[in-house]
Formats: sequence, C-alpha cells, structure tokens
Amino acid sequence: MSAKKLTPKQQRFVHEYLIDLNATQAAIRAGYSKKTADVQGPRLLGNVGVAASIASAQTKRAEKLGVDADWLLKRLTDEAEADLADLYDDAGALKHVRDWPIAWRKGLIAGVETQQEFETVAGEKKPAGMVHKVKISDRARRLELIGKHIGVGAFIEKHEHTGANGGPIETKDISENEAARRIAFILAQGMVAAEGKPN
Repeated sequence: MSAKKLTPKQQRFVHEYLIDLNATQAAIRAGYSKKTADVQGPRLLGNVGVAASIASAQTKRAEKLGVDADWLLKRLTDEAEADLADLYDDAGALKHVRDWPIAWRKGLIAGVETQQEFETVAGEKKPAGMVHKVKISDRARRLELIGKHIGVGAFIEKHEHTGANGGPIETKDISENEAARRIAFILAQGMVAAEGKPN
C-alpha cells in the first residue's frame, strides 16, 4: 500500500508522528479520539501503509539532512574523544564559547554556571573573580551508543541462546527423581573439586 492510498486522517497521523515519534499524541493531533488514542496510535503504526509512509518520510528526511549511521557514529566519536582542556586557555581561564571546538558547542556542554566571587578588603566588599562551573553531558552514554553500534559485547543488555541452526533449544521432560539425581551428582562433583580430591 502506498502513501497515496492512506486516508487523509492516516496521512495526518504520519505527519504528526514525524514531529515527536509519539504515536498516542500523533493520533490525538490527527483527530482521533483522546479516549482511544493510546490504542489507535500503536494500531496505526502497525498499518502497513502508515508504516511505509513513515519509513519513507524518515529516509527522505535523513537524506536531506545528510544523516546516516556513519554521520552519527562520527559525531558520537568526536564527542567521546573531545578534550576538556580545549575549553581553557594557557592560564587556566575558561575560554569564550565562540573559541570552543565545535564538538563542545554542539551538545557536550549541558550548562555553564557563572558565579561572581567577592572578598572583603578594609571592610568593603570587592569582586575577587569569577567561578565557572561547566556541566558536561553524559559522555559515558555516547560510548555506550558507539559500542552498541559497532557491536562491542560490553554493552549487550540481552543475550539470546538458540539451538542447532538457530532453532529452538531442545529440552526433554525428565522425572523429578531423575532431576534430583542429576542435581545431586553435580553438587557432589562440586564438593569433590572444592576439597581438591580426584574424581
């Protein structure tokens, strides 16, 4: 089913979904009932025509912006390798934002808090300097994303096991007595190993 065969309401849903990728809110904005939007949104995402229209629009958007897996990985790598020392001059003072490397200006800094420090001289309060607290965004998360992208096993959250040729793992039903016998055998082997005695 092509995008041309979508109803106007479905087309509106596709447009709204691309704004924030929130199916429920997109359904509401597209004119579906608020009472059933939490069901309608996911149902619409399961519609072959709607899903194809969303995928097509996302591909076009990525092409237009020049965003692909290589671009994302390069950006994450640049941010993960950015040197904090690049934010400071030779005297240790924080550089002006316009003098920071681009990686820092485009998302690595979560915020900068500036505070005037004062000192009392001869009973009079005078400025003593500025304190700049630089809050860095989550660099560990960037490393995790890089690791997931290139398949570094350190970040695998779920391990799946399969049987022969990727099929299901074959199991046999055994009696409780047989299960107890096997467990006792395994425990006995462990005790022998722990005591250092030969089998």
